Amino acid sequence: MDAGRGRLIGAALLDKACDVLDVVAAAPDGLGQAELTARLGLPRTTTYRILATLVARGLLRQDPSRRVYAIGFRLLEMAQGAWSSPDLPAAAAPELRALRDATGETAYVAVLEGGEAVALGKFEGAHEVRSAARLGQRKPLHCTSQGKAILAFLPAAESDALLRRMNFVPLTIRSLRSRAELEASLVAVRARGYAIDDEEIADGVRCVGAPILSATGAVLGALSIAGPAWRMTSERLELLGPEVAAAGRRVGAAIRPAEMNVGGVAVLPGPPAFRAVGPRWMEATRLLWWIDALGPAVFTATSDGPSTMRASLHEPIEAFTLTREGDCLLCTVGGGLLRLPAGAAEPVGILPPGLCLTAFAADAEGRLWSSAPGSAGEALVGPLTAGGVEPVWTLPGRVTDLAWLPSGEALYAACPSLGSVYRLQPRRPVPLLLARLPAGSGRPCGLSLDIDDHVWAALQDGWAVARFTPDGTLDRLLPLPVPRPTGLTFGGVERNTLFVATARDGVSLDVLSSAPLSGHILSVATETRGCSPLLAELRLVE
Repeated sequence: MDAGRGRLIGAALLDKACDVLDVVAAAPDGLGQAELTARLGLPRTTTYRILATLVARGLLRQDPSRRVYAIGFRLLEMAQGAWSSPDLPAAAAPELRALRDATGETAYVAVLEGGEAVALGKFEGAHEVRSAARLGQRKPLHCTSQGKAILAFLPAAESDALLRRMNFVPLTIRSLRSRAELEASLVAVRARGYAIDDEEIADGVRCVGAPILSATGAVLGALSIAGPAWRMTSERLELLGPEVAAAGRRVGAAIRPAEMNVGGVAVLPGPPAFRAVGPRWMEATRLLWWIDALGPAVFTATSDGPSTMRASLHEPIEAFTLTREGDCLLCTVGGGLLRLPAGAAEPVGILPPGLCLTAFAADAEGRLWSSAPGSAGEALVGPLTAGGVEPVWTLPGRVTDLAWLPSGEALYAACPSLGSVYRLQPRRPVPLLLARLPAGSGRPCGLSLDIDDHVWAALQDGWAVARFTPDGTLDRLLPLPVPRPTGLTFGGVERNTLFVATARDGVSLDVLSSAPLSGHILSVATETRGCSPLLAELRLVE
């Protein structure tokens, strides 16, 4: 026998061995040798040799009492090893358990494999009648919530390739039957952040799923909850969808393997601050301004150089902004309003007794807007005058940052105590909720805008920065090596460097040992450009 023919025979035998594994894996009660031989149409001696080899290697095992073959433990070890580092099922387990406990229904995590959704982990529901799909089971993408959630967030080229070779075989009367139907469904999935399977893969079963995205927006997999249709009503699916989407975001943020580390992360040289706040970029001088709110002190830095202290104050700083003149405008806890030119800080105006501003933002015309606490703990937001804040909007919690769209169409406000970002529109006194994050995702406390009008938020206690589309969809989560980012801004030569201020105060010693960069200013290279900063004029605060 020549070498070429031997390789062909070896490949054919290997193919038959894989067929044996497939058939045994699909039989939960095991299969005997005679039944395997009949199903595969193999000679009895060939089947015997394959089975003996697979058992010897631990890929199959034989039940001595029933004389049937089942999947071996070695194969299970190999499967688990394939998904370690990053271990998606392990990272998803706490969220799956929480979803199962909160709903009583079965929760799954799945990945894209060979054009199908493959379940890697699950937590069984508590009800006697429940969804019970097997681990490793492959399902079509077009008729499952997991598959649609994955498809909706894949890059366009990859999604198109999958759609072109997709076979729209209807599994129920409700299954999607064409690419046009599926693409219309995916538009809705992208808009709301979750997908629904309305008895599309099995009669009497409904499911809601959401994607798991990496820091760069890559699709890692999907989470889902499934159960009988009479419990998983359409109304209940709409309520559960945002919860599953939030769980998917937390799983994505929890996975930090080497290939997901954010490229281009750097630390500005210098000692850490207690609570670095800001930062703000001055385009004219190419300087980054930031403050240590508890230091308290004001600093400037180049995009990659050490920080220089500009001033040291006697009282903690609540808010600051930059002016068109290139100065820094500060509000201290004591109610003083200070202007910091090249020299020492000098008083600009005295705010009304008891008034302390918590955020500044200039509009397109240079007018200065601010936020101040109301008498009942609410936040008053409006233009700043010599008499204080003239309230235009009232928000239910303290505002820690404001950011105007360059067009002047909207002012965004961060309310960390509520986990919310609001969109405030001129001539509309009622605030609009742009986004609300669950407590486990962190609290938005600092805001910045990019050239596409996306809102970027620093998530305190969330170890991340989030980006929201103009309609409030969370479309990117940027993991950070620190728990408490406090503020952010775009700067640098092309305004595509994201500077993130971070804090040490409030971080426990054991967490600090794992997050030694807390209190530093981080810089992250991005593909996104920030919009030009809006600056205030001093005449507005006289």
